[in-house]
Amino acid sequence: MADKIERILCISSYEKGQDFMRQCAEMGVRPTLLTVEKLRDGPWPHEVLEDLALMPGDLSREAILNTVCWMSRGRKFDRVVALDEFDLDVSAQIREHTRIPGMGVTSTAYYRDKLAMRTGASQAGFLVPEFCRVLNYDELRAFMKHVPAPWLLKPRAEASALGIRKIHNPEELWRTLDLLGDLQTNFLLEQFVPGDIFHVDSIVSERKVVFSVAHLYGRPPMQVMHEGGVFTTRTVDRKSPEWRTLTEFNARLVPGLGMVYGVTHGEYIHAHADGRFYFLEVAARVGGAFISDLVEVSTGINLWREWARLEVADLRGEKYVLPKTYESYAGSVLCLAKTERPDTSSFDAPEIVHRMNKHHHAGLIVRSEKPERVCALLEQYSTEFAQRFLASMPAPDKPTA
Repeated sequence: MADKIERILCISSYEKGQDFMRQCAEMGVRPTLLTVEKLRDGPWPHEVLEDLALMPGDLSREAILNTVCWMSRGRKFDRVVALDEFDLDVSAQIREHTRIPGMGVTSTAYYRDKLAMRTGASQAGFLVPEFCRVLNYDELRAFMKHVPAPWLLKPRAEASALGIRKIHNPEELWRTLDLLGDLQTNFLLEQFVPGDIFHVDSIVSERKVVFSVAHLYGRPPMQVMHEGGVFTTRTVDRKSPEWRTLTEFNARLVPGLGMVYGVTHGEYIHAHADGRFYFLEVAARVGGAFISDLVEVSTGINLWREWARLEVADLRGEKYVLPKTYESYAGSVLCLAKTERPDTSSFDAPEIVHRMNKHHHAGLIVRSEKPERVCALLEQYSTEFAQRFLASMPAPDKPTA
């Protein structure tokens, strides 16, 4: 008799996605987690896991594929889900090799590879900063002649602002490419567009955005990553032109790149020079840096749990139904802290609804029915966090969380 048990294999190189696994279990689907050895004792939901499988942190994609195929000899996995950005590529490769349904390598690239997503968005008619692949040197020379400096040299497959370098002149670019050697084609060169950076977090079902919420970063993530400082983000006023424009832009772009169902974290630039919105990047995952908590506080939607509900609905051939939401305003303030366990108890505004519990980090989430109150609290708290908690360190070459 065929195995009737429904199973989802979750792959994650970082501690995240616990609510995803819990939701799967609550719906009768058995989750297995494949993670790295160093996270053996992480805060995983062992009570709902059918199995916790461990692998060395330096395994190649081929070795991970072989590991999953070996695991599949004794267990039939119905879906493979990457809980972290850096596991998306190998999960897509596993799906294609095993013919498990879901996004394949090409589809995943439009939500993972910055060159692919820019090419796709541009060809579909969306406004993007001018860009050039790092491949043909005549193309690069023509780009630099046409587009004024500075430019950004961006890794095509890193998350957020990791590895981005600001380039001020052609000679600086050629020196950098010489250092990169054969790795240089893993980068793209892009026009630097100063502006405010917004993020829109979405749920996609049947190729339509059925839920989205827009937030505004206090400072661009690239600036925080490279210069240090306090990270903030807050819900955009739902009555503002920015909310309307971002919602419409995101609703067309996210499924336009090929997503059938899933969750996304998209970023957009509101340019200072011309006042227009430009597409920056989009990922097929839940946003990091406290953002999933922020979305839940401002809307009632837990993106991890809804992602699991989407996967299970597709597995069972059922229609996904978005739960009831509410419209509130929220903001988060977060920084790397000098002490292992920073004490935020002196911050006692009644609007505080969540305090971060993570080593060497200080963080709060506030909620109000008034967007201006959230803005005022973030301005006050970001200043006080910088004075009391903030630690500084060089931007990492690889992600740390």
